[in-house]
Amino acid sequence: MIAPATRARPYWKLQLLCWGLYGVFGGVLVSVFSRFTPTLLVIESIIAGTLLAASHLLRRHIHRRGWLRLSPAVVLPRLLLALLLLSTVSIVVIALLTILFFWLTKQPGTGKGFPWLQYIGYWLNVFFVLGGWSAVYFGWHYFEGYRSAEIDRWKLAATAREAEMRTLKAQLNPHFLFNGLNNIRALVMEDPTRARAMMTHLAELLRYSIQRSGAEQVPLATELEIVEDYLQLEAMQLEERLRYSFDVAPEALAVSLPPMTLQLLVENGIKHGLSPRPAGGRISLSAWLEAAPDGSPRLRVAVRNTGTYEPPPDHPGVGVRNVRERLALLFGPAARFTLGPDLHQPDTVLADLYLPLTPSPSLHERALG
Repeated sequence: MIAPATRARPYWKLQLLCWGLYGVFGGVLVSVFSRFTPTLLVIESIIAGTLLAASHLLRRHIHRRGWLRLSPAVVLPRLLLALLLLSTVSIVVIALLTILFFWLTKQPGTGKGFPWLQYIGYWLNVFFVLGGWSAVYFGWHYFEGYRSAEIDRWKLAATAREAEMRTLKAQLNPHFLFNGLNNIRALVMEDPTRARAMMTHLAELLRYSIQRSGAEQVPLATELEIVEDYLQLEAMQLEERLRYSFDVAPEALAVSLPPMTLQLLVENGIKHGLSPRPAGGRISLSAWLEAAPDGSPRLRVAVRNTGTYEPPPDHPGVGVRNVRERLALLFGPAARFTLGPDLHQPDTVLADLYLPLTPSPSLHERALG
């Protein structure tokens, strides 16, 4: 995101350029019908300067009221009212500054009283000019919002594909398949029923990886099924070194989350926590609904594994980074993911996931502002 100070510089450059050209154009246009004088130059400068200030005040009001986040149908009546008031105030300021200029320079008046008709014409001109400025300003921001939303969609699709390819690579690599198939082959003669069950787990895992990992979200219940398949296959290799448990509230099963998220966290715990330890360890997965700080409901998922959290310096890991990016794109700041030592259980790593029950509107409504 561009820093506000960085964006302010081109804004003021455009403001000064456009309203300066407006003043020059007004002076040239008036000079066509009357003789050019220094007084004319001053009056056009007063008009251009007043409109520059008025447009800037309108911009500040737009940002303070959050109008850029509203739809055009909601903004339009508010904008029209603001333009009516701002045009009236601008004309009053122009009139007062013009009268003050004539008084300070002791220039004689026209002797015909206050030029009401002339200032009504000025008011209409100011109203339409500020309206045109507003149309350009909102149009630019709507375009920028739409482009930003499209970029976010592309990023989300890219990270989803990255997660899919990473998962497929992890699950289709020769080492994984060799161990899985070799263990299943050993079971064929000893325990045919379990061998068929393990083959089913492997098939379900690969099918899910191919069909579901490109989707934006899946129900928690579906994700838990694939985590169970993955753990069953890992249990063939680790045997009694792997112990796992689920503690999931029934009302949390229907909540959606990005696919392969929990599988990735479980895989990460086994790879970096349990596998290097001769005694193995435990993986536990808990999920429940709770209230966020603002009172809205959210899903909380905690994945704990035996081990020590020792990330490589300056290398957060592709999987962890991928989870954070997908959550940020789908839910914005409403989602949170932390990974580190469990403060309540020794020799345990905790992956904590906080998800709102609905995606952030940024991907769907940001095109409107």
